[in-house]
Amino acid sequence: MAPWVHDPHSGGIKVPKAVQERTRQRILSYAETHYVGKYNRLDIRFRGQFCYIDAYVEPVLAPDFPPPDFPETREECLERMRNNPLHLCRLRYFGDEDSWSFAFYTYSNEKYEPCFLANGTFYGTPEEAFTCSAVYLE
Repeated sequence: MAPWVHDPHSGGIKVPKAVQERTRQRILSYAETHYVGKYNRLDIRFRGQFCYIDAYVEPVLAPDFPPPDFPETREECLERMRNNPLHLCRLRYFGDEDSWSFAFYTYSNEKYEPCFLANGTFYGTPEEAFTCSAVYLE
């Protein structure tokens, strides 16, 4: 019989409404303190055992954008880009508000990839996960 091994990147339990609200407030408070001016707004949403964190940032376009044959105006392009989320990460809940597993969104594969947090483990706080994924905001 094979030994039982806990996988930090499968399973989990549905995030209760009270935990959702506390977690949302923790992330927003942390981001407002440590990343002010790096994003326009954050979208923190929950689905089952997951917490997804997306950021909306001010787009940067070259001064001569758009080229003459571009299908939209500069203003249309800026508005579209402002409303396109920057996926940061996904947290997985196991019942402890200070110990979530973490998956970083990789644009190269267009999916969430399980990874370690800066503390060297698979588990950490929502604030630690936000810090790891905020590399996209730098």
